[in-house]
Amino acid sequence: MSWDDDSYADEYGERRPARARATGWQVARRAAGYAGIVAGVVALVVGTVVAVNVVGLAANPGGFAAPPVKGPSVALPPVTTQPEKREQDAQVDGQTEAIEEPTALSGSEVSPMPPVDPDWTVRIAAATGIPERALSAYANSHVAIAEDEPECGLDWATIAAIGAIESGHGSYGDSVLDGNGYVHPAIIGRALDGDGVASIEDTDEGVLDGDVTWDRAVGPMQFIPSTWDRWASDANGDGVADPHQIDDAALATARYLCASGSMTSPEGWRAAVFSYNHDNDYVDKVAKVANEFAASAE
Repeated sequence: MSWDDDSYADEYGERRPARARATGWQVARRAAGYAGIVAGVVALVVGTVVAVNVVGLAANPGGFAAPPVKGPSVALPPVTTQPEKREQDAQVDGQTEAIEEPTALSGSEVSPMPPVDPDWTVRIAAATGIPERALSAYANSHVAIAEDEPECGLDWATIAAIGAIESGHGSYGDSVLDGNGYVHPAIIGRALDGDGVASIEDTDEGVLDGDVTWDRAVGPMQFIPSTWDRWASDANGDGVADPHQIDDAALATARYLCASGSMTSPEGWRAAVFSYNHDNDYVDKVAKVANEFAASAE
């Protein structure tokens, strides 16, 4: 109803006197009154927010918007001293002959890096629930990357968390991780055909994933063939870089993560894990699992 109406009916149908036309001064006063009410409401809201945050900060120094979780920083696993293969002189029938020390058993693979102390592996495996064979791969990768890229700051707990999430340490489905670090049957992901996943056409002619049309993530650390082609690693020293072998896959994971930069800060750690899987929920999950492993190992 406009203020310009001459009159209006009351609830009984009687005509009531017309409302007087508001003057410019009255309009200004009313506008000022409304503005004051609005300003008061705004001040009340702002005051409430400030008060809540002050109380919240007092109770929680991190505030209500605490930084997102990050992974742990655990100590380097202890390594054993592995004697170098050497020749010894011995007298045989009066002549000096070179006698080699016994080599590894046939079929076994000798790591080029000093192996992690097996007593440590047994103890930490029992504490964390990580299978000993898988933990050995993660720990040796920690040692190797600390030697090659000491500024990175990556640790075995983070690698282990990724292995746990990606394949259950090589136990996804009916797969089993054997003593030499190979997964049987091989773990092959779904076709990356663009149906709810990325679209990546075949890059390896099916050599790693058995698919000549689309790429698929492979192995205990779930490498895409094209990514493996760049970061392929031979951690067990058998002359073959194989994403289905957990030592090789774990070291490739370490190298891949460290390529993003230092992981010693929360931001650096998260950026590295995010590069592995572009999903913040995934990063949070890795952080949660890694921190649980670290806490269990203390």
